[in-house]
Order: sequence, then structure tokens, then C-alpha cells
Amino acid sequence: MTDAPLITILDDEPAIRDILTEALQEAGFRTRAFSRATEFEAALRTTTPDVALVDLGLPDRDGLTLVHRLALEQGAKVIIISGRAQVQDRVTGLELGADDYVTKPFEAAEVVARVRARLRKAPARPQQTTARFGEWTAHFDRFSLERGAEETAFSQAEAEVLRLFLESPKRLITRTQMQEALGGTAGDSFDRAMDVRISRLRTKLGEDPKNPRLIKTIYGAGYIFLGDVTWS
Repeated sequence: MTDAPLITILDDEPAIRDILTEALQEAGFRTRAFSRATEFEAALRTTTPDVALVDLGLPDRDGLTLVHRLALEQGAKVIIISGRAQVQDRVTGLELGADDYVTKPFEAAEVVARVRARLRKAPARPQQTTARFGEWTAHFDRFSLERGAEETAFSQAEAEVLRLFLESPKRLITRTQMQEALGGTAGDSFDRAMDVRISRLRTKLGEDPKNPRLIKTIYGAGYIFLGDVTWS
């Protein structure tokens, strides 16, 4: 089972760690569980998980700082598991690069399903790592957007959405197609995650939120990327 995906669990509650560890191992995953952010960060020096389950209410650090590092620097898929149910907490977590947000209390089977959804294989994609459109160059090998001397980082989660748009320019992409391509569980959580990522991409591209030039919303249908794209 050494080639099974590695799922890390960061939560200071022993019962939560035990429940998730048992459910994930029964589902065929490898697991490592941590109770402190410092322990988890030490492990990251040698290992990058396939999916990280992160609690926000940690005793030694706010989990949101770890979410940002995991998504932007490590390239890991992140699912927040938290007792914070406020909409703003969800939005903040997703803005920092989390792929999903689960509130406590939860069913272990639901968490396993969400992990599987994040690991679901997308269709084979081109190996090109650089895309040019308008004044911008997207570097997927280093997760950055370049325009002249300006360079802006984007997260793994944002990269998935941007690549989807750039691989299908001037074609309608529905929510269902996004879910199938990116892996996700249909519902409000997935829709919220997509809304946040698209909003952040528009901001990084200097788009007018009321009249975006590149990423157009087709209400009730999906999105269209209007730029001309060349890959290399």
C-alpha cells in the first residue's frame, strides 16, 4: 500500500484524529496524524501529502497560515475541517487556497468522499507549462502570472481553474464540467470554492469585477474565457 495517497490530519482533538485515521485507512489511504502545527511543519520538510486535512483552531498556531503555505508553496490539496461555521471563515479559507471546507460535527464517510473527489484523476492535460494571453504569461511550473516586470503568485487551486480556462478558450465551461474536470462534490461548497477562485483570478488579472474582459460569467450556464491563448 506504499503507493496509496498520503492523507495528513492536523487536529488537536484525539477523537477527531482517531475517527479520521480509521475511516481513511479503511478506504485504502495512508495517513499521518498531528496534534500541533509545529509537528506538522517539521514533517513537511521531508514529505508533501496528497491531501491535507487541517483544523483551524490549533493550540499553537492559526490553521489559516498553514492553509496558505500548503496551497501556495507545497502544492498540496487542502480540506479545512473546522468548528468555525461562519461564512466569512469559509470564504477566507478558500481565498487562501483551500480546496474544500467541512464543518464540525461531520460524518467520516463525507470526509472520505471529499478526499476521493479531490484526488479524482482529471483527463490527461497537455504538458506545456507556459501560456500567453494578452499582456499576461502564466507559468504553471512556478505558479505565477507575469506581465512586464510584474509577477503575481497563484495557488495550486487557482492554477487548476486557470488551466481549465486556458485549455478551452472561447468555449462555455459549465459548473458540471468544472466539477468533472477538477474533481469535487457537487453542492454549495464546490460552488463557493469556484466562485472564490475565479474572483481571485480576476483580481490578479486586473479585471473589472462588474465587467471582466477575460473571464465572463454566463449566468445560469457557466463561464467563458475570451482571450487568445498560445502554449509553450
